[in-house]
Amino acid sequence: MLSKEKKDMNNLIIRQIQREEYPILEDFLFNAIFLPSDAEPIPHEIIYEPEIYIYVKDFGGKDDCGVVAEQDGQIIGAAWTRIIPAYGHIDNETPELAISVLPGFRGKGIGSKIMQNLFDLLRVRGYKQTSLSVQKDNPAVRFYHRLGYEITGERLDHANHEDFLMMKYL
Repeated sequence: MLSKEKKDMNNLIIRQIQREEYPILEDFLFNAIFLPSDAEPIPHEIIYEPEIYIYVKDFGGKDDCGVVAEQDGQIIGAAWTRIIPAYGHIDNETPELAISVLPGFRGKGIGSKIMQNLFDLLRVRGYKQTSLSVQKDNPAVRFYHRLGYEITGERLDHANHEDFLMMKYL
């Protein structure tokens, strides 16, 4: 059974996102955008491009599912899934993943903890798999492999970046 909250020694709580917190997904969406180290910074407004904003627009529908990591009262990470016609869409039964951990908290295992909680939640809700799209040169590809995602295809995104389409069986 999925618990409402999971705490560890670092005062980290992993829990389902609450309705009043849905607006924070915009900031996490922005932080989820991969930029190579030599890339110019991008404006926050880029998230309002329809191809990107679909990941958070009107979040809260029947197929939307999300968890957050909270530490000392601050939400420092979020992972959510939706069934949307976006980059990682496979079919209308497979929710697509988005995840982001704030820069100062990356590399500490928080993303893995968020994902395991989200996988539990998806299983409880009856989903059999989840998908995602990730740029080929994004180091997160290794993270997704460790979590059990497999490459199922390749695509170009709206900016002509080469992306992997990945899927994980739950």
